[in-house]
Amino acid sequence: MFYHNKRLQYFTPPEKPDPVYAKKMQELIGGSFGEMTVMMQYLFQGWNCRGPAKYRDMLLDIGTEEIGHVEMLATMIAHLLDKAPIKYQEDGAKDAVVGAVMGGTNPRDVIMAAAMNPQHAIVSGGGAMPADSVGFPWNGRFIVASGNLLADFRSNLHAESQGLMQAVRLYEMTDDPGVKDHLSFMIARDTMHQNQWLAAIEDLKSEGFEDTVVPKVAYEYGKNEFAYQFWNHSEGTESAEGRWAKGPSMDGKGEFQYVAKPQPVGPEPNPPQPDPRLHGTPKDVQTQDNGSGTPSVIERKTITS
Repeated sequence: MFYHNKRLQYFTPPEKPDPVYAKKMQELIGGSFGEMTVMMQYLFQGWNCRGPAKYRDMLLDIGTEEIGHVEMLATMIAHLLDKAPIKYQEDGAKDAVVGAVMGGTNPRDVIMAAAMNPQHAIVSGGGAMPADSVGFPWNGRFIVASGNLLADFRSNLHAESQGLMQAVRLYEMTDDPGVKDHLSFMIARDTMHQNQWLAAIEDLKSEGFEDTVVPKVAYEYGKNEFAYQFWNHSEGTESAEGRWAKGPSMDGKGEFQYVAKPQPVGPEPNPPQPDPRLHGTPKDVQTQDNGSGTPSVIERKTITS
């Protein structure tokens, strides 16, 4: 059961409207690493959690917190869009367009970059949308919830790292003190969340649920003679200088080996010839069906059923 507290986690209104910046801020809501993604990712991981209760509780704690972050950003976008006419933004782009023409840049690109998202006026009526900064709708395929907590927590650390990077970039794109103060809170929370996932990963490993390589059964299934080789698949040998190319492996179960000129260990491909009923192109013309005798795939299906 979820309850909604009408007060925001944190909020500082902007000093003035800025619909162009509102378009940029949509990335923090509906982008692939936005708050909608981590919100749904953590909640589904929590709902699907079969492990110790502390992990499930922690996942639902942070997933619910992220619902509040979406609400905070939606409120900020509404303020940024308030009383900001489209014409004002078009006027503001004029100098940039002249400069683009003189500099050889496509003026259309400059206009699009300096204009508000028209869907903010046409579709959402001056409100936030479940979409990214270029209007692409949020997609449930962005989320990761595999059922393996270590694999998921590493995905969570990745998501928080990318999300924090984007929040910092947006912080540096504005001079509005209200927006900066608002983002400052979110930057601090994302800092905590990166530390949180690192701590959770440490907990899982120390308790013996998973090893460095996840899942642990990989050691049983894998051809382990290849498990610690770094293959140099490009010109140059600079990659040999990395930690991944020498010394003990990170899981402590092998030694890294640098293979300067990896060689194929499989044969040349020799795929089976196509079924003539599918009318593919065979290796030689003599084996190609002329279509006169053999029933088609559809006909054959009809006959057999």
